[in-house]
Amino acid sequence: MPESDTSRWASRTSAAIVLVRILVGWVFASEGMQKFLFPAQLGVGRFEKIGLPAPHVLAPLVGAVEIGCGTLVVVGLFTRWAAVPLLGVISVAIATTKVPMLAKSGTWSMLHEARTDFSMVLGLVFLLIAGAGSISLDRLRRARAG
Repeated sequence: MPESDTSRWASRTSAAIVLVRILVGWVFASEGMQKFLFPAQLGVGRFEKIGLPAPHVLAPLVGAVEIGCGTLVVVGLFTRWAAVPLLGVISVAIATTKVPMLAKSGTWSMLHEARTDFSMVLGLVFLLIAGAGSISLDRLRRARAG
């Protein structure tokens, strides 16, 4: 590939990674904020309803992880590290809400409800593999380190 094609490809790839970071990070940060804004529906009350232990502790903790790690993903700072706890959060969400739905409502209903969850899993796995890309604070941090 000629140099101009290579640099054009790299530029497009970096832009695409930014879009994935914004999508994934924004969804998690937004969901985390909503756990605090609407605790009865999406925070402590929701955690109680689905039977998670210590919901008064766990819901704010999960919300804080979603906000913090989601924000890190958006700006591209410690992106791979931030993806790991988010994968844990989404895995628990799938196990506690979508797996029971499969037994109760069937495959198609569960797949409809789980579309965002599965998309977030794939986005996080992509970021674990690809990293934050060249348009990120991770890249600036590495450049300064030498």
